[in-house]
Amino acid sequence: MSKAFTKEIDDPEDDLQPLAAAASEKNYITAGGYASIRAELLNLMDQERPKVVEIVHWAASNGDRSENGDYHYGKKRLREIDRRIRFLTKRLAIAEVVEPAIHHGSEQIFFGATVTYADNQGRQRKVTILGVDEVDSSKDQVSWVSPIAKSLLKSRLGDVLQLATPAGTVEIEVIAVQYPGPPGA
Repeated sequence: MSKAFTKEIDDPEDDLQPLAAAASEKNYITAGGYASIRAELLNLMDQERPKVVEIVHWAASNGDRSENGDYHYGKKRLREIDRRIRFLTKRLAIAEVVEPAIHHGSEQIFFGATVTYADNQGRQRKVTILGVDEVDSSKDQVSWVSPIAKSLLKSRLGDVLQLATPAGTVEIEVIAVQYPGPPGA
């Protein structure tokens, strides 16, 4: 069948599919993460979308749309932008902003902690536990719903924990726990 006779289905429920595991839980996020997602949403609504709408309008005014690449690409980009806007709006609506600085000085691990741990071979790793929507793995950040975070949460400095990995269970020891300082300190 020709692609001309197929219809793209834009299902709003597809927006949250990657986060299905976390959907039943709260959407914890730091104030910085919330501000970042909100800035992306506002940029999409106030900058990106109007530019693409203008391009699609211009391309549509050129006449025959069947072979108009600008028109087809613009419509596709508009669907992508609208899907992302819906996704971000839903995530912000259920977001629960948590301030990790309230635990500053604590030896117990909660959301927002930066934890240094060592495995049974003595290899150390440092991770920061953040919200699902704000994690950047290249900066050693992990989601609070990840296996390592679930193992670490509520433990304390010096605790030895069991971490289930694909290669089997590994023992890890909490070496350091840090939180950001209070705002303005």
